[in-house]
Amino acid sequence: MKVVFFANTDWYLYNFRREHAQALRQRGDDVVLVSPPGEYMVRLQGLGLRCLPFPFSRQGMNPLAELSTIVRLIRLYRDEKPDLVHHFTVKCVLYGTLAAYLAGVRAVVNSITGLGYIFTPGGVWKKFLRFFVRLWYRLILRGSQVIFENDDDRRIFRDAGLIPEDSGYFIPGEGVDMQRFAVRPLPEGEPVILLAARLLWDKGIGEYVQAARLLRSEGVQVRFILAGRTDPANPSSIPDAQIQAWRDEGVIEWWGWIEDMALTLRQVSIVCLPSYREGLPPMLMEAAACGRSIVATDVPGCRSTVRNGVNGLLVPVRDAASLAGALRTLINDPALCRTMGAAGRQLAEEIFSSEKAIKDIFKIYDRALTTKQAQ
Repeated sequence: MKVVFFANTDWYLYNFRREHAQALRQRGDDVVLVSPPGEYMVRLQGLGLRCLPFPFSRQGMNPLAELSTIVRLIRLYRDEKPDLVHHFTVKCVLYGTLAAYLAGVRAVVNSITGLGYIFTPGGVWKKFLRFFVRLWYRLILRGSQVIFENDDDRRIFRDAGLIPEDSGYFIPGEGVDMQRFAVRPLPEGEPVILLAARLLWDKGIGEYVQAARLLRSEGVQVRFILAGRTDPANPSSIPDAQIQAWRDEGVIEWWGWIEDMALTLRQVSIVCLPSYREGLPPMLMEAAACGRSIVATDVPGCRSTVRNGVNGLLVPVRDAASLAGALRTLINDPALCRTMGAAGRQLAEEIFSSEKAIKDIFKIYDRALTTKQAQ
């Protein structure tokens, strides 16, 4: 079988679909990774994976340029002749599915990795885009197998009539390598809190900084770490100058981009993600696997990973005071952190393991191909 992955960045393919692609190759399938070119494409090629650079604008709205993107994608699918295509992220799902149908691709699988920027609150223009995207989803998704990374998004799509009532699957992304992300003892000394994400306002980074200020003003001895880098292509991106200003203020430490998250989590007491909305954050799955307690917002994606009062604490979105209160609870109770960490590891073993996730994806591939044969 020949499979094409299509995503909006090579960074996404490397960090979140690398093991999936390698598992396909190990079972004898041909896999081709398609995305705009970048530094991670070289890394993927170094693993023996075939990559095709496909430049396009993630945020582009020019009708002629967008039409050109779809036409080029149709040509690519016709040239490659895949048995199955798997699309990730909003624009790739929308454009890729249309292109696959027009190119006569045998089977289509779409992963809804989150609803994206346009589904967060905004003005009239964003509401128009939401309406347009919903309409496009309704037209194209019915002939494909659709994977969701949390039950909230699956429910939204079903209730809106974007997919049939009895369709849609929940699979936690590519899952977590349970051996690499192993449990380690909590570090000794001053507690260390980590927020690792793309540096976007929508990740709740502003509230994280406010919570840090509140706890520091109370004399709480704790280190607040921010890890990640800016994403200029995203309208919610935080300027580098703002990150530097927080760093100069001394309210946070900025560790930049982290390659080895498993090693970093050994240095961390608590993981925090006060995001406004998620698909299913790998950072929280990895934290759970490593036995770290979590504080996150009670929003889609986060609440699929955190069981409130079990492996972490959920707080209202955009509420720095509640965020500070939850963090204070865990900072003052190391025994509770350990108990929640153990519960998180158990949850990860039951639900989030990469071995289980990839097996479940392969079953959906078989179902997609069988469905097309029956038709």
